[in-house]
Amino acid sequence: MNKQLLELWQARYFIRNSIRNEFISRVVRSRLGLVWIVLYPLAQVAIYAFVLSVVMSAKLPGLNGAYAYPLFLTAGILAWSLFTEVVSRCLNLFIENGNLLKKMVFPRLALPVIVVGSALLNNAVLFLSVMVIFALLGHAPGWSIVWLPLLTLLMLGLALGLGLALGMLNVFIRDIGQLVTIALQFGFWLTPIVYSIDLLPERARHLLFLNPLTAVVQAYQAVLVYGRSPDLHALIYPAACTALVLALAAYLYWRGIDEVVDVL
Repeated sequence: MNKQLLELWQARYFIRNSIRNEFISRVVRSRLGLVWIVLYPLAQVAIYAFVLSVVMSAKLPGLNGAYAYPLFLTAGILAWSLFTEVVSRCLNLFIENGNLLKKMVFPRLALPVIVVGSALLNNAVLFLSVMVIFALLGHAPGWSIVWLPLLTLLMLGLALGLGLALGMLNVFIRDIGQLVTIALQFGFWLTPIVYSIDLLPERARHLLFLNPLTAVVQAYQAVLVYGRSPDLHALIYPAACTALVLALAAYLYWRGIDEVVDVL
């Protein structure tokens, strides 16, 4: 493990330049530049807010005002966009970089590190856009925002572990890519992003909390919308799931990366 970390450190300029070049190519080669990074998640917010704002604004406990629901929705989308970007990119990470893995000598762990760095950079741009929107709507998050880096790290670890494990398996079973796309669509609705979990019957709430994303998204909403600290007790379960999927991804990686390269 120490050898792998040393190799990553030696390849730090390659990793940094890869993240920078990817970001620049996404921004410079597009006429709308940074807008594309925030357009899709904010379009989701606009659509759901337009359709459900009247219904949901009256049913959000502890929130009042014309813009209560868009604020609630935006906080959830910020968390969900980070999760889906990392999972989706890791899913095809090895397939898309097959030629690179076979022809170039570099630490293979650099690939997921580049994905993480790029996703964090994109999420930071989205976060700044969200803060601008919150300011325009007259809502400024309080001191509780100091919890956001911890929540981001938790969401990132969960997405990375799950994404890498699925990405390894996707090399051998290509149907996994299609199944994950469908699963993410279900996952969006099984996570309290566009609705408050308090609206559901108690039995449904218990089932929804089996989804580790539920507590993390609620923590985002608590920090950004309600201005309070997250429920740390509720985060124990997603933290345990994060440790589990990261361990699984590490096991699959160390046992199967050479076979992955051979298959590619």
